[in-house]
Amino acid sequence: MPYSGERLRIARQRRGLSGKQLAEKAGLTPVTISKAENGHHVEEATFAACAAALDYPIEFFLLDAPQQIPAETVSFRSLAKMGAAERDAALAAGTLGVELYEWVSERFNLPAPDLIDLSKERDRPYIAARLLRQHWGLGDRPIGNMLALLESKGVRVLSLAENTKNVDAYSFWKAEHPYVFLNQEKTPERSIFDSAHELGHLVMHHHAGAKYNRDAECQADAFASAFLMPEADVMNEICGVSTASQVIRHKSRWRVSAMALAYRLHKLSLISEWTYRSICIELGKLGYRSAEPTGIKRETSVVWEKVLLTLWNERVTKADIATELRIPYHELEALMFELAGPKSASGNNARLRLVH
Repeated sequence: MPYSGERLRIARQRRGLSGKQLAEKAGLTPVTISKAENGHHVEEATFAACAAALDYPIEFFLLDAPQQIPAETVSFRSLAKMGAAERDAALAAGTLGVELYEWVSERFNLPAPDLIDLSKERDRPYIAARLLRQHWGLGDRPIGNMLALLESKGVRVLSLAENTKNVDAYSFWKAEHPYVFLNQEKTPERSIFDSAHELGHLVMHHHAGAKYNRDAECQADAFASAFLMPEADVMNEICGVSTASQVIRHKSRWRVSAMALAYRLHKLSLISEWTYRSICIELGKLGYRSAEPTGIKRETSVVWEKVLLTLWNERVTKADIATELRIPYHELEALMFELAGPKSASGNNARLRLVH
């Protein structure tokens, strides 16, 4: 069976290595690495040396060519902060994540996608947010668990790996399934906003050709703000805000950061430009610009909790999953990092059944 050059490239990108760097680690020449990745015949020893240098099972390279994620189909949360190596590592994580979810979907009945095409409203993201809320029957009430909501609507959520810290989040569609990858190093409030931001990309920019411009990012931000903090609910709950302490007291209702709520109040003309700037300065002094001192508990995945619990009851561990996927155990852990919650969190409305 031939070795897969595409899989060699994926493993190299996951390690954040250039072809030259891998060649040095494996004791090979850059030309040999290039030939191997581009499908030319090379000795079996070449892949063995690469597998050892990359700490990947040699069996990984014997699998069929992967369904790679084209960069042009991905909505990155913060493209400007990324180098090429980080972008490639994130895309490679997406490829592994798709294969992981395919493995799961063969064994479980996962929620079907229930997203609507709102690309015609991308210039009016607040309208898009309202239409999606109506489609899902959410009304104007706050969202209690954004991650659980996404999963219940068929969005496949995974974590970003440690070597992509400059990537806040990203999303894409693959085979009619929406995917969102979240950086769990961010605060819980930031992750919630990132989730809503990526949801905006999924419904407004799928096939819209607007992923790589500043307008698309601004549209997704505006969507997230309106989706998480509906105008009617904010107007009903808040009046007369003039200090940071008041913003901090109110933010828990919508499970957003203090800065995000202050920005929303400003956009809704509930506070003046001068008051908004004063509140931001005060919040910065209190540590709310880069953190959330009075933060909330991190949301966890309903799907991964139930999948892992069901598999555990059948004596299937995460190590077994990694072995079946032919990937290193730490790669699997990176994809699930902080997503699977405690057993007590399983009492919710998600429906997940094992396929026999």
